[in-house]
Amino acid sequence: MFWQGFGAFFTPIIDTFGWSRGGTALALSFNRIESGGMSIAVGYLLDKYGPRKLMAFGLFITGVGFIGMSQMQELWHFYVVMAVLTFGMSFGTFIPIVATVGNWFVRKRSRAMGILMSASAVGGMMVPLLVWFVDSVGWRDALLTVGIGFWVVGIPAIAMMVRRPEDVGLRPDGDPVPKHVAGRPGVPVLERRTPIFTALKTRFFWQLSIGTSFGQLVSSTTLLHIDAMQSFDISRTTASIAVFGFALGSFVGRLGMGIIGDYTDKRHLMAISFYMQIIGVLGLVSLNATVGGVFLGQWGLLFYAVFFGAGFGSSIPIRMAMIGDYFGRETYGSMLGIMSTVNALLGAVGPVFVGVMFDVTDTYRTPFLILIVVLVISGPMMTTLETPSRVKARFRIAAHKADLAAQAEAAGSEA
Repeated sequence: MFWQGFGAFFTPIIDTFGWSRGGTALALSFNRIESGGMSIAVGYLLDKYGPRKLMAFGLFITGVGFIGMSQMQELWHFYVVMAVLTFGMSFGTFIPIVATVGNWFVRKRSRAMGILMSASAVGGMMVPLLVWFVDSVGWRDALLTVGIGFWVVGIPAIAMMVRRPEDVGLRPDGDPVPKHVAGRPGVPVLERRTPIFTALKTRFFWQLSIGTSFGQLVSSTTLLHIDAMQSFDISRTTASIAVFGFALGSFVGRLGMGIIGDYTDKRHLMAISFYMQIIGVLGLVSLNATVGGVFLGQWGLLFYAVFFGAGFGSSIPIRMAMIGDYFGRETYGSMLGIMSTVNALLGAVGPVFVGVMFDVTDTYRTPFLILIVVLVISGPMMTTLETPSRVKARFRIAAHKADLAAQAEAAGSEA
């Protein structure tokens, strides 16, 4: 309804009010910045209080945001309701759900993330239905229905959320419960916490964060893809079908790469996902274009759906699993929140850059071609990352030194 489906609302809203693409896309960029800024707090609160309370609060606010958007009249109203939506979804959706699943798996974390994230792709496959619904009842009634739908579907699902398997007497990956904790729910057998401030000082953290942020910068423009296709003389119906193809490719990428990720070096898989997105973006900008006297027609829709969909989708579970591989379970929520903040700050540039460039050049082709350069840079940044074993070893050494320092200080105080 939002991350992949908001394009169904974007063009009708602009047609109703006559707002510029750049001005409207700026609200989407503020959405990314706000989401990133809140991610640190959400991650910290999640590690401290668990997912249920955060999700109950967040999903309620999300419903309020969609209902409020259905009543907006001015551009500043759009900015306000986007801020409300971002606030609600930050607490109610992505980070709490991903971090909880990340805490339940270790060896099978990548495939678990693939299955989880494929659900979002299934939602993306419903975009043609959403476009039909918006065109049938109008965007205001559609948004009102979506807001109520978040309450009806989302809030009962909260009862299924448990922060970690040890809280109910289980072990990650379904492993057997050791005899000394069998039948004693709430007795955790946990790994040592990664020292967060030590992690933030490493080159590895920033290389991973910035490299994945470049990918986020490009993928954040998906909200504008239906509008871009329409500007390339693709009908709204055909554009919605292409987005369905994108979602199908994303589903295959998320599920397939999630399974492969448990057996293959995730650094190389991330680079492959970025290079697939390059082919997909080229397919998008080639629509009804003439290159060297050759009219390319609509063949690019196939490349867009297959390669951008699969590339975008495959990067998500791999990125989520890498955070767990490098930083562990106990600080997963916090590290996911911090990294999401960095991703969001760069990702926010995407929609406003594309929107403003369209207002200036009257075409979406130029900004999307420029964004390809960003994806080209991202690949080598992933392949040159350190291995998880080396990074974890550094964290263990830092934690050991901190323990020794604390013991020395305690001994000095007693003396």
